[in-house]
Amino acid sequence: MEVFIIVLVLLILWIFISCIKIVPQAQAYVVERLGAYQGTWSVGLHVKVPFLDKVARRVNLKEQVADFPPQPVITKDNVTMRIDTVVFYQITDPKLFTYGVENPMMAIENLTATTLRNIIGDMELDQTLTSRETINTQMRSALDIATDPWGIKVNRVELKNIIPPAEIQNAMEKQMKAERERREAVTRAEGEKKAKILEAEGAKESAILRAEADKQSAILRAEAEREKRIREAEGEAEAILTVQKANADGIRMLKEAGADEAVLKIKSLEAFEKVADGQATTILLPAELQGIASVAAAFKEGSKAAE
Repeated sequence: MEVFIIVLVLLILWIFISCIKIVPQAQAYVVERLGAYQGTWSVGLHVKVPFLDKVARRVNLKEQVADFPPQPVITKDNVTMRIDTVVFYQITDPKLFTYGVENPMMAIENLTATTLRNIIGDMELDQTLTSRETINTQMRSALDIATDPWGIKVNRVELKNIIPPAEIQNAMEKQMKAERERREAVTRAEGEKKAKILEAEGAKESAILRAEADKQSAILRAEAEREKRIREAEGEAEAILTVQKANADGIRMLKEAGADEAVLKIKSLEAFEKVADGQATTILLPAELQGIASVAAAFKEGSKAAE
């Protein structure tokens, strides 16, 4: 009897412990009672009714990523390509997610494929290859509206790969190669042009510098020549001034010594003699000096006879 009581107590304790549930962060539990929806447990400690309540589904509330395999699509200009998509979604209503659709992930995959075919079917190949952002926006809007009754919010849709047919890929590669070669040729031409411009500018600067140097040299030479002539003229003027000053001093000294007018005129004749300096054969004298000159000549001859 005691063993039965112990077993019964342990069984009751085990049932009580099993009815205690702790919901972790970013999760929710959908609870049913007798097969009917009872409620949604959020984060925290919860206790269910034994044998009546059960956890129907554990729902992850974090943002999740679904990477779907490539889907064949046909463009408006009848080009078949393969596109794989990545869908970022989050469960916002655990009840709708549990009871809204049988297999939510399969439903999202099929809905993504059909939506992608509808969008690409209205575009040509070139537009498809260059309109990723437009396609992503249209798909996100369409999927978000379609999955709202399922308690799912589509946050982003990205086209992972766009795979065109092999012949189109080859043509695109050749076009890209030709475009790359054209850009390289343009870059080389621009580089050569810039090099020539720099070389011409260098030659121009060099010529300008040489001309400036020649100009400065000519200016310096002219200034040196002008300075030389000025100094020579100043020397000559100073010499003349010295001679004139000496003559003036001599005459002044004769006057101070009491020399008469005849002596002064004789001195003037000597000055004329120095002026002629043996280069002239005829000297024209003033009338008043001719008599004095004859007297001086006679006096000079008498002096020689007496000797």
